[in-house]
Amino acid sequence: MGDEANEEDLALMAAVAKGDENAFAKLVEKHQRSVLGTVAKMTNQSPDTEDIAQQVFIRLWKSSKRYQPTAKFTTFLFTITRNLVFNATRKKTRRKEHSFDEQEDEWHQTIEDQNTRSRPDRSIEQNELREVIDRAIASLPEKQRLAVVLRRYEKMPYEEIAGVLELSVSAVKSQLFRARAALRESLEPYLKD
Repeated sequence: MGDEANEEDLALMAAVAKGDENAFAKLVEKHQRSVLGTVAKMTNQSPDTEDIAQQVFIRLWKSSKRYQPTAKFTTFLFTITRNLVFNATRKKTRRKEHSFDEQEDEWHQTIEDQNTRSRPDRSIEQNELREVIDRAIASLPEKQRLAVVLRRYEKMPYEEIAGVLELSVSAVKSQLFRARAALRESLEPYLKD
């Protein structure tokens, strides 16, 4: 299925290169949730999330004539996403606008429990744990955070993450290993209970 989806994306991108707005709309519709979700997770649900996601697709349109399918289309798309997110993050850091309160609102990881509805106290515990996990993930360095987001939420294979981050597969695995170790350390007090 992955190869078929990639072939469809490549055909759409070839049509976009010829100015086909319908093909572009199909690409946007197909990938906007993934791009928007990734941007939201990487920017701590910043008010700029939608603007950055929109810029991803503007860049995609502008680069369509130069696009060469040397990797999967999604690798190209998420490389654009990475560049824009990292630039926005760096600008925000330089302006020192990054607050701890913004971090609390990001990284919504679903923790399902069938007893949640019958035990309100369990729901409160899960919400608190989710917030702790969200803060721990948000505190990771940007490459580690993006590797976690792409692997966990976008289900990308290591090879594609390597293309997006412009790293080797072993470097991606190393980034993920370090991210997991940092998360384990941050969450250790909560894992003991």
